[in-house]
Amino acid sequence: MKQLLEQISVNKLMLFAVLGVLFLQQTSAQEISSSIDTSQIKIGEQIRYKINVEADTTSTIVFPEGQTFMPLEMVEAYKIDTTKLKDAKSWKLTREYALTQWDSGGYTIPRQKIQVNNQSFFTDSVKVEVATVAVDTTKQEIFPIKPTIEIEKPMQFPLWILWVFIGLLVIAGIVFLIIKLRKRKLEKEKQLPPYEQAMQTLHKLDESKTLEQGEMKTYYSTLTTAIKRYIDEEIDERALESTTDELITRLNRLKKNQKIHLDQKVIDELAEILRRADLIKFAGGGMDKLTAKNDRKLIEEDINSIKQSKPEPTEEERLQDEAYREEKRRKKKRRTIIFSVAGGVFLILAVVIGFVVVKGYNTVKDQVFGTPTKELLQGEWVTSEYGNPPVKVSTPEVLRRSSDSLNLPTQGQAPNPEIFTYGALMGNFHIMVTTVPFPPNTKFDFDKAVDGIYNEMEKNGARNILMKDEKFTIPSGQEGVKVFGSAVYKNLLTQKDEEKSYTILNLAVNGGFEQIMIIYNKNDEYAEEIANRVINSVEFNSEN
Repeated sequence: MKQLLEQISVNKLMLFAVLGVLFLQQTSAQEISSSIDTSQIKIGEQIRYKINVEADTTSTIVFPEGQTFMPLEMVEAYKIDTTKLKDAKSWKLTREYALTQWDSGGYTIPRQKIQVNNQSFFTDSVKVEVATVAVDTTKQEIFPIKPTIEIEKPMQFPLWILWVFIGLLVIAGIVFLIIKLRKRKLEKEKQLPPYEQAMQTLHKLDESKTLEQGEMKTYYSTLTTAIKRYIDEEIDERALESTTDELITRLNRLKKNQKIHLDQKVIDELAEILRRADLIKFAGGGMDKLTAKNDRKLIEEDINSIKQSKPEPTEEERLQDEAYREEKRRKKKRRTIIFSVAGGVFLILAVVIGFVVVKGYNTVKDQVFGTPTKELLQGEWVTSEYGNPPVKVSTPEVLRRSSDSLNLPTQGQAPNPEIFTYGALMGNFHIMVTTVPFPPNTKFDFDKAVDGIYNEMEKNGARNILMKDEKFTIPSGQEGVKVFGSAVYKNLLTQKDEEKSYTILNLAVNGGFEQIMIIYNKNDEYAEEIANRVINSVEFNSEN
């Protein structure tokens, strides 16, 4: 399908290679005409473009609006002038437009669409020349050249240093994050089980001098924290944040529901110790050392009793707990991977942005992604002759003869064009060389060739056509006309608009017409360099 669409596009383009030379299509209606007051202006001067429409008084007529005269710019659209004709049943409507251009060269005012009773009519395209303004230096006073003045360049901070600094900060942040996560992991691995941790807290309390120094508040605070933390991790996860009454109430409920097999005496002893500790910590009460030592002993016994009271987990609970721990490990591993990948991506982006700032976007893009047209430009070129009459041209790849031929009737004899192409029209780069022999004494009209190119581009679906033309002399001395500009084509495969630049060289040499056409993606600097190199390589053998 793709090859068929490419072949159809090539065939359409082959048409205007010949039709643009042989005849110029004219689209007009009997009652519509257009004219300009001059076909040659200087830069910035204005052209008066006039459209006349004759129709009956009941007709609805719509004149062009907006910038439809590109590449010329519409400066002003004047009011419509209406004149009744002699039969009183028809009238003549006239509208003028002021057009200008700010760049020298040859331009074509495109056909303009006029609607009469919802029927479209078109004026003829018109060619105009815009010349530069000559400056008479003999009438200007000449002043001596002023000496150069050295200006000290202001101090500039190199951007690459900034990006290197940012990259180092990112690396340092990633390393710090990894160390912190590893440290947290090691701390968790070193953490003792709840029972051993509670016993360790009590032993450290015995070794301290808190009781001997009479610091009862600190002593009882450590004592109650040890048993509350153990209960929190083994039985009730709200123990640490609960008051004494709340904790004792929940322990009694757990005992009643047979969640723990704890003797009531243990719960009552624990309640008494916790209330005594609350009195010391919050009311500033005192306590003798003998009672404090006995409370320490009871707390250790209570911890052992709670440990023994906890029922053995069932097989189902063990499996659920193991599945929970496994899921937790997977989440932790996934989180670590995400952090590592995100850090790596951020680091790569920082480095790439730094290179773009220092080296430029195009350089980085070419080195990382590659550019097809750059590879064509830097590859080994081929110089060969094509067609009859033969034209010599250098191209990045050998041009292939088109499989189709066109036989178009003309004045008494049908020319037999030869066509050679490379690349698809909607690809990165397209070249087409066409040669057409002519009968002897055939007069060639370059103006009609340029007008024909515009008309055929419109027929082939081009929109927003910008066209300029200029005389061009090839290295072997022959003169021709180079047409260049841009247009928008619709890609039949992707159904998207693509903006293309084009260069078309038209020559009439050795009894024939030769055309070299190059179409490529707009703003592709490598493709533009290829196009200029191809056009500048065209030559004819004088012996031929």
